[in-house]
This record gives sequence, structure tokens and C-alpha cells, in this order.
Amino acid sequence: MSGFLQAGRPPLILASTSKVRAQLLEAAGLAFIVEAPGLDESAMREAVGGDALLAPQDVAEVLARAKAEAVSELARKAYVIGADQVLSFGDTIMSKPGSMEDARRQLLDLSGKTHTLHTAAALATGGEIVWADTQMATLTMRKLSPEFIGRYLAAAGEEVLNSVGAYQIESVGIQLFEKIEGDYFTVLGLPLLPLLAALRREGVIEG
Repeated sequence: MSGFLQAGRPPLILASTSKVRAQLLEAAGLAFIVEAPGLDESAMREAVGGDALLAPQDVAEVLARAKAEAVSELARKAYVIGADQVLSFGDTIMSKPGSMEDARRQLLDLSGKTHTLHTAAALATGGEIVWADTQMATLTMRKLSPEFIGRYLAAAGEEVLNSVGAYQIESVGIQLFEKIEGDYFTVLGLPLLPLLAALRREGVIEG
């Protein structure tokens, strides 16, 4: 079924190595290739998000745009999707945990509290952005004991290091939460419905 909406239309590239984002696009019936943007995301996040230079939603959109533009410069006839997600917790912007110990600390910090995910996507062609959008979701974690966090991390494994907040709600990470307000796809890391609408407007997929 993949690609049945795209016959004779411009090629589509996902400028992300996220397995979940690729799975979402595949499930939506799209044909695309994956191309890593080749950017130093940690340095970029520090540059645009350090000392609260930009609001969290703006950090997410700047990074999504940068990823789409970087790949679009190399594949100018294609349409390129860039995406990024930022977790804000009070005045703090959290990054992906660098180790399982970092993951444990993040979960202890978020335990029993509410935080916000800011998920941005951008679409580029010819080296220029033609669309961008940022969606937000609010998540409240249950009060978690250190023992439960330890068991959760052992069950989830190092895959949690690929997610801000050290959770993946599409799997065992859903056990951490008391309440989630917002679009499911936004939580997973891709505002899929607005993106599909943009692809239709641009003529990349059939309307």
C-alpha cells in the first residue's frame, strides 16, 4: 500500500533517524527515504535554547526547519520533512538522556508532576521552507517510586535514551502516566495530521 498516494509526484524524504517517525509515515501509506540531517543537534539546542534565548516551541521549530533545510539543499527536487521535539518542565528544557542514570534522574524529576512536549515539523523543497507547524501536549506522570523507576528502565532498556523524558508512550512507557492532554501523534514526535494536510496542499500526496 505504501506510496499509493504519490504516483508521479515529487519524492519525499524524512530528515530524521527516528524509528517512530518513520513508522508513523509508513502506517499512513507514504513512500519515502530516510536521510540523516547531519547536524550537531546538541550544539544547536544549546545555541538556540541556552539561557532561555527562545521559548521551547520556538526551539523545536528552529531545529525542525534546520533539519529540513539541510537535507533539502542536497536534494532540491524532493520534499523534505524535518521534525524535532522539546520537553519543557517549568523553566527547564530537557534533552534526551545520555545514559540510563540520566534517564533515572529525569524520571525522578518528572515523577508526580506535569510537563509539556513541543513537537515541530517543517517541510522544505528547493532548499527553502514551505510550511512549518508546532503542536503541544501536556503530560502528567504518576508519583513513581525509585523502585518502580528501576524496574521500568530494566524492562524498557536503552531504547529510552532515544526519547526526551526517557519514556515512549507507544510501549511500556504509558505505565508512567496519570493524564495526557493533546494529540497522540504530537506526543510520539510528529504532528501527523497537519503534516499530511501540508503535503496535500503542496501536491506531494493525492488529495
